[in-house]
Amino acid sequence: MADFVKVAAVSEVSPGDMKVVDVGDDQVLIVNVDGEVHACDDICSHAYASLSEGDLDGAEVQCPLHGAIFNVRTGKVLTPPAVDALRTFEVKVEGDDILVGPAREVEA
Repeated sequence: MADFVKVAAVSEVSPGDMKVVDVGDDQVLIVNVDGEVHACDDICSHAYASLSEGDLDGAEVQCPLHGAIFNVRTGKVLTPPAVDALRTFEVKVEGDDILVGPAREVEA
């Protein structure tokens, strides 16, 4: 059974907001897309930059460094210069608690 870790409260991440949290050695971006909470890598796969400092538009986050856009639900790259997808993480919401579990396999 996968281990889930409480990382934030739902009340801390309103719809349209994002927050970076540490899960073990990983920096994970928590994103609330229309009331659904998603989690993906916070660090851009192209160059070391925190996606939490970028712009969020629905389920798309833009890297503040070179402008690559990723889908936070799937981790997929939507625009260059990035070519590698982000890892996404399992998420559970229990009451007001956001829990993050293990990373999912990255789709090719």
